[in-house]
Amino acid sequence: MITIAFTGGGTGGHIYPGLAVASELTRRFAAGDCRIFWIGSNAGRDRMIVEGAGLEFFGVPAGRLRRYLSLKTIPDFFRVIAGFFAARKILKKQRADILFSKGGFVSVPPCAAAASLGIPVFTHESDYSPGLATRINLRFVSRTGGRVFIAYDDTARFLPAALADRITVSGNPVRSAFYSADPAQGRAFLGLGPQERILLVLGGSQGAQEINELIRAALPELCRHYTVVHQSGPDRGWDMPASDRYRPYPYITDEMPHVLAAAELIVGRSGAGTVWESAALGKPMLLIPLHGSGTRGDQVENARFFEQAGAAQTLLGENATPEALAKAVAALAEDAGKRSAMAAAALKTGERRGAEIISDAIYNFLHKGESR
Repeated sequence: MITIAFTGGGTGGHIYPGLAVASELTRRFAAGDCRIFWIGSNAGRDRMIVEGAGLEFFGVPAGRLRRYLSLKTIPDFFRVIAGFFAARKILKKQRADILFSKGGFVSVPPCAAAASLGIPVFTHESDYSPGLATRINLRFVSRTGGRVFIAYDDTARFLPAALADRITVSGNPVRSAFYSADPAQGRAFLGLGPQERILLVLGGSQGAQEINELIRAALPELCRHYTVVHQSGPDRGWDMPASDRYRPYPYITDEMPHVLAAAELIVGRSGAGTVWESAALGKPMLLIPLHGSGTRGDQVENARFFEQAGAAQTLLGENATPEALAKAVAALAEDAGKRSAMAAAALKTGERRGAEIISDAIYNFLHKGESR
């Protein structure tokens, strides 16, 4: 039996694409020929998400990687070291043949541990430019003869030239449920009829305070055109009571593909999960990227890419005001031609089936006798 280890986490954006790849791999192997397990943080929501998808989960200590000095740097350093030894023990005991990393600071110790054991490391970068974890993990890819997958063609220019023949442009993995999503099921979940126009607001799995505040201030104007469905994050935005025209949810789980399919317009952050899931369903987007201190600018890069492709409009920094949001939503609500053009551009941008491309590469690698 082939055993494939997955790693990554910290947010749903690092986990759900990995689960999409795991699902495709399960489909490719005959029953009983493949076992998949996940190594993630022993704190946070990682375990709940992964086990909810039916995979074995092993938790390890995880320390955040920082580009700046902080009082938390020292304890996090020791967590990273502890995570390395815990992951090494798990990989050795479970006899993993390959490790696939979906990134995030949680992934670095398992990738280092896999390399120390001679286990091939494959990794995927969701954003336009690689984050710190991916940059570190690339050395383990190179050392073990693995591969690196990227969502955007241009991302290759950020990677070492020595890895050129090990790069595959895959797009971002999107769960198969999004490709078969049913708008009618989404409307039934929301309790909305077939004629209701839906504006879906997404701030990521943890919510986004900036977006919540913008929605709060602009809500009366937004509701003139749409029923606003708002994934606000846990314990955020709840001073805005639900109404016929406003439906707040802390988090939408299994029904998200159907709710997204039912929406006419998406307002949200520009994390990789949001933009690629929206693109897979051909949805026009109004993006408000996370920016400024505490971020490396990846969401701004993602938003600019989709804007240049014609699939999105962006409100950034001082331009992200309640008035600007209300005006942009109203303009799109009243221009069916513009929405249609943006939807077509989104669908074209998201046409790569990342989960299939990555799972094919892993399957072929393992069946060419290159695994241990």
